[in-house]
Amino acid sequence: MSSATFRVFRGDAQGGALQDYSIEVQEGMVVLDAIHLIQAEQAPDLAVRWNCKAGKCGSCGAEVNGKPKLMCMTRLDELDLSQPVTVRPMHSFPVIRDLATDVSWNYEVNKKIAPFSPAPNTDWRMKQEDVERVQEFRKCIECFLCQNVCHVIREHDKKDGFIGPRFLVRTAGLEMHPLDTANRLQFLKDEGGIGYCNITKCCTDVCPEDIHITDNAIIPLKERVVDEFYDPVLGFFRRLFASKPRVQ
Repeated sequence: MSSATFRVFRGDAQGGALQDYSIEVQEGMVVLDAIHLIQAEQAPDLAVRWNCKAGKCGSCGAEVNGKPKLMCMTRLDELDLSQPVTVRPMHSFPVIRDLATDVSWNYEVNKKIAPFSPAPNTDWRMKQEDVERVQEFRKCIECFLCQNVCHVIREHDKKDGFIGPRFLVRTAGLEMHPLDTANRLQFLKDEGGIGYCNITKCCTDVCPEDIHITDNAIIPLKERVVDEFYDPVLGFFRRLFASKPRVQ
């Protein structure tokens, strides 16, 4: 065994500070194990959200040494334990207490997206390539690490006009579904704020499920929005046909 220092945020919405805890490290430990050890032996009131400890519930998101990670999937042998390991709550969401943040904004955003809308009497048959295309988006565990790292939300706090990478992924899964009939492009352009995304791929980098958020979801959606609202040729034909009076 060896020792390591963990520098953990303690506080709430009114403020707080980092506090050092020294623990004995054993083989195979992850950051969440270290936090649990600190709870058990030194700080029983340390608040942290977790559930499965298997990287599937998405509950234990935090910033480990400044990078958004799932604590249960971040092994201590991958970190430089000669320096203090800093553990902070996710920056983009209000702190409830210590490492627990209020991510309820995300669930309100989710309600705004038009649900899956198949045509009446749909023939429920799909090509395998279509199944595979949208299946990737279903892997999301809603850890919200991508929301946390996105500069539009993190640095500019555009929560009132941008739905974030997680919900661009959800929208892509619906828009690219061959049996869906709803059109969400106006929503993406306006309330969804897809134009704010400048495809830095930081969301893809932190995704624990390795979803290609930027390449497979955001870029195709941006292309559809551009085609719909900014393509001059399509715009000409829309204006041409819109100007013709309806025949009663």
